[in-house]
Amino acid sequence: MNYSYKGKILISTPDISGDIFSRSVVLIINHNENGAFGLILNKKNQNKSSQLLNILGFPVDLYEGGPVEQERIYFIIKGEKKITAEYVEINKQFYLTEDIDAVISAIINGEISTSEMKVFSGYSGWASMQLEGELQRKMWTVVDVYNLDYTSPNDQGLWKNIMQNLGGEFLLWANAPEDVSMN
Repeated sequence: MNYSYKGKILISTPDISGDIFSRSVVLIINHNENGAFGLILNKKNQNKSSQLLNILGFPVDLYEGGPVEQERIYFIIKGEKKITAEYVEINKQFYLTEDIDAVISAIINGEISTSEMKVFSGYSGWASMQLEGELQRKMWTVVDVYNLDYTSPNDQGLWKNIMQNLGGEFLLWANAPEDVSMN
């Protein structure tokens, strides 16, 4: 492996349709010779968000991080590391943790706000060289996105906005119907 996509954004192309990755924006958290790990940033699950409200007692949107191990919960948190849990630094502004107890404690203690985090169920994972194969088959477009707030409440509009900003043929894809056979 010559190149890591860690910290990059994957934008699904119209070749991916009919599943969770259709019109997805994926943040790659880790990528090495063993494979890749990422989270879908724009697939909010209203049903699970309502369930989380009932459990926690305060509103928190839950996003589908991907199809793998959907019972696992991940948190992307913005800002200074205010919790003592294990974490993975995404960049200087954001970090990732799975420690639900530490996150809830930090919220209750006023150390972090729910607006400074995004909650995910499951993750997106690729085996060794699987992501590279999908990139060769043009299932994904890799984008260097600067100043994207990973904790913003994004939904399908994020995919379209990034596609429009890429211009060219991406602009055509951004305005195409989700089912291209309807075009």
